[in-house]
Amino acid sequence: MTDYFQCGRYRYSFRSNNTKPLVMGILNVTPDSFSDGGHFLDLDSALTRAEQMIEDGVDIIDIGGESSRPGSVVLPLEEELRRVMPVIFALRDCGKPLSIDTYKPEVMIEALLAGVDMINDIKGFRSEESVAAVKGADAALCVMHMQNQPVNMQQRPSYDDVSSEVIAFLRARAEALLATGIARQSLCIDPGFGFGKSLAHNITLFKDIARLETELDLPVLVGVSRKTMIGELTGRPTERRLAGSLAAALSAATLGAKIIRVHDVAETVDALKVWQATLA
Repeated sequence: MTDYFQCGRYRYSFRSNNTKPLVMGILNVTPDSFSDGGHFLDLDSALTRAEQMIEDGVDIIDIGGESSRPGSVVLPLEEELRRVMPVIFALRDCGKPLSIDTYKPEVMIEALLAGVDMINDIKGFRSEESVAAVKGADAALCVMHMQNQPVNMQQRPSYDDVSSEVIAFLRARAEALLATGIARQSLCIDPGFGFGKSLAHNITLFKDIARLETELDLPVLVGVSRKTMIGELTGRPTERRLAGSLAAALSAATLGAKIIRVHDVAETVDALKVWQATLA
């Protein structure tokens, strides 16, 4: 793996074995996301939330306009653009890299023109249109695995060997992007916890974080904040999953994850500072 991650205008070093993972803060400008839907739907609320994340020590801000919770349906393109573009324009000079959480090529193109530093695609750039949208772009790309679609992904997820199948998919998509001239240091991978996976699948993948990084030679992004996985392990409702989410973040960091995607930025940043300071 390269010694650094090039996130658009920003470069992050991964040289040290005990480098603290980057914290990606979730900024959902949606009415229906599973955890914070409706909280930051208007521009003023979204900007206030982003300013708080920056104060709390966030490394990357991930803006999403369409919910991908289990059972969610496709949002019209025009509505997604209406939600996310004003936020991107308002924050593009905030001093932190901006990521856009989208699988629509048209949104990718508009966001890139507006200056985003990263495209986070839950469908892993599997369409020719999405690959064409990011070809030649000066932005990082996060390639995620998902079985089926959000509307049906959690109905009966099934694998013969979940880690091997996820690795094979991520390898194929990364190679397709690299073949277009995308630099390896601009890529990261996300196994897609909760996206077409049972609790057992999620735990197996979690334990294989180091394997994913080793076999694919790319930094791993982990996003399990407040997810059903945490609820199933703790028995807690969404609003009471902070402790479980922090435990997962520290476990992911210990296993080698390079980016942690979270709702609770301040608490995660603090937990990782202590984790880093107390490493042997």
